[in-house]
Amino acid sequence: RDAYATVEEEITTFTKDGDRVLLFAKYAGTDLKHGLTEEVIPLGFVILANPIRENAKQTFEYFNNQGVAIKVISGDNPGTVSEVALQAGIPGAENYVDATTLDTAAKLRDAVEQYTVFGRVTPKQKQKLVKALQIKGHTVAMTGDGVNDILAMKDADCSVAMASGSEAASNVAQLVLLDSDFSRMPSVVAEGRRVVNNIERTAALYIVKNIFSMLLAIFSVILMLDYPLEPSQVSLISMFTIGIPAFFLALEPNKNIIKGHFLTNVFLKALPAALTDALAVGALVIFGKTFGVGEQDISTAATMLLAIVGFMILYKISAPMNKLRAGILGGCIAGLLFCSIYLNQLFAITGMTTKCIMLFVVFAIATEPVLRYLTILLGKGRFYYRRLRGKTPLEEEA
Repeated sequence: RDAYATVEEEITTFTKDGDRVLLFAKYAGTDLKHGLTEEVIPLGFVILANPIRENAKQTFEYFNNQGVAIKVISGDNPGTVSEVALQAGIPGAENYVDATTLDTAAKLRDAVEQYTVFGRVTPKQKQKLVKALQIKGHTVAMTGDGVNDILAMKDADCSVAMASGSEAASNVAQLVLLDSDFSRMPSVVAEGRRVVNNIERTAALYIVKNIFSMLLAIFSVILMLDYPLEPSQVSLISMFTIGIPAFFLALEPNKNIIKGHFLTNVFLKALPAALTDALAVGALVIFGKTFGVGEQDISTAATMLLAIVGFMILYKISAPMNKLRAGILGGCIAGLLFCSIYLNQLFAITGMTTKCIMLFVVFAIATEPVLRYLTILLGKGRFYYRRLRGKTPLEEEA
């Protein structure tokens, strides 16, 4: 209170070193119902050290390199918290503020971008800081171990608790570090990225088949034509353009930063390939009927067309290529050729007539530009849709 100035100089000598100071004092009053209304007489200090773990700097350096802005929120003296944060290697830790001065919503919203360290923060203010960051367009992960962190952890996009902390905090957290070691977070983030990115890639492969099958079924019903593909042919394509590559890609390490929205990313990767499949096979069927090509020939040519588009989308999804991905792509192509040549009867693959081969070559050449321009068209459509909603690309990825 008002008597803080009498001990401030002495306390500052400890807080500058990052020590936590507890003040023991004698209160002259007898009733605390209305707060401290009488004189408070300081009796002594208890100094607590805040040792930094050896791996703390590497952990915060990792998040800084990943573009993560770190905010330190504490109920302690802001000077002490700032010094500890500096020792831990947190960028911008010299920018600190006493949260008791943030007495309006406007001040608090401005402070979340301006300061890195917040001291004297109440539990309710922690919650408001999380919401203020979210309003600014940030995705917020909150780490805490006490009851005073619960409100903020419940409102955060992702909450992480320490097992050694409060049981209540562990109950509301989405993730609990069982060994209470924050240095595990980079490996947790890496595993999360691997799961999300790999599921996104493999989901796009499966969605291509589903959309294409639906469009081709509608096409066959409207024109009253037989479905151009045999079940065994669909199985052949699915095995080498979806099933086998998806299995290996799902297990591959992937530390790329997650960008955009999951469903939107999957849909934008799958839709161009599905439309290319539907257009190529539909046109092949119509031209084949016009030029008197047999149904078996059309069926085989359609299977090979789908395989070509399937490998193109697999190449695109696997980019950038490495030895493992190139090996998967090459192995799947070799496997499909082997089954088409030596197990042709099992998968209903027959020899094609000259007319059918000419049609197949024409449409096979056309698939690449069609896929490319459809991808560009959908990308532009997404851009203009975001701009119509008043969102920038950075806000979309935040």
